[in-house]
Amino acid sequence: MTHRLVITQNMTLDGRIEFLDDWFDPSPQTQDVTDLQQEMDRQGDATAAMLLGRQTFEDFRGYWPQHTDESAGASLERLHKYVVSRTLGDPGWQNSTVLSGEPIEEARTLKASGDGDLVVTGSITLTHALMAAGLVDELRLFVHPAVQGRGRGLVDESISVYGLVALEARTFRGGVTLLRYDLT
Repeated sequence: MTHRLVITQNMTLDGRIEFLDDWFDPSPQTQDVTDLQQEMDRQGDATAAMLLGRQTFEDFRGYWPQHTDESAGASLERLHKYVVSRTLGDPGWQNSTVLSGEPIEEARTLKASGDGDLVVTGSITLTHALMAAGLVDELRLFVHPAVQGRGRGLVDESISVYGLVALEARTFRGGVTLLRYDLT
C-alpha cells in the first residue's frame, strides 16, 4: 500500500498558482458554484492526508479552523496534515505533524506509509520539488477564468513533464475548469 501523491492547485489561465490578485477566494461565492463545491467536497472526502509547505500550512491554520462550518474547513479539521518545515516547532493545529527532515525524503517516506490520496495544495516550493523529483502521481488543476500575468506557476523553469495522460476535463457553471492528469 502506498499513497497516491496528488497535486491539487487553483491556477489562472496563464498558469499562475501564486495568489497575487483577487482571482481566488476559498469561501463559497454568491454566484452558483454548487457543482464546483460538490466536486471539491468529493475530492476532500477522498483525501487520506495532506502534505503542505510551511507557508501554506500557516495560511490554512490562520483561516480554516475559524471556518469549520464550511465543508473545506470541516474536511481540513478531520484530515491529518503533514507540514514540511525545518523551522516550525509545535504545529498548533489538531491532527498535524511537522516533518523536519529533507523534504523529498520525508515525502517519499510518507508516500510509502499509507493508502489513499496524499494531497498537496498551494505549497509552491514543495510542489516544484515534488514535480522535479518525479514523485507526483496525479495533477488536479482548477483553472480559473483569470489572467494574472505574474507570480509563480505550477512548475519552475527547470521542470519539464511529458507523457501526461488526460483523466478528466470538466467546466463548472462559474467558469472554473477542472483538468486531471495521470503522471504515473
